[in-house]
Amino acid sequence: MKKTLLMATLLSSLSFAAYAGGDIEAGKEAAKKFNCASCHGENYSKPIDPSYPKLAGQHADYLAQALHSYQRGGDVQNGRSNPTMAAQAKALSNKDIQNIAAYLHSLPTELVLKK
Repeated sequence: MKKTLLMATLLSSLSFAAYAGGDIEAGKEAAKKFNCASCHGENYSKPIDPSYPKLAGQHADYLAQALHSYQRGGDVQNGRSNPTMAAQAKALSNKDIQNIAAYLHSLPTELVLKK
């Protein structure tokens, strides 16, 4: 009985975590819809300009926070200023942001940590 209860609790926790973290397939569609690859590259690891960030494999929380910061703009605390990204981010709903962040996080990455 305890084992069954533990499994049910674990499974419900996992499905909530997956829901709270965003839907990867919906994020893939949203990234396509909002044309993210036009600047960040087809695989999101080779941006068209070296000053643009590589997005594939970034932490979902970081990506979501960055998009919310672009929505706030550079004139407020914790905001980011970039005219292109501000316009792109303003069109996103909170759900779009969570889904895109989950999708980009799920992609293989070329990012490395230096020691």
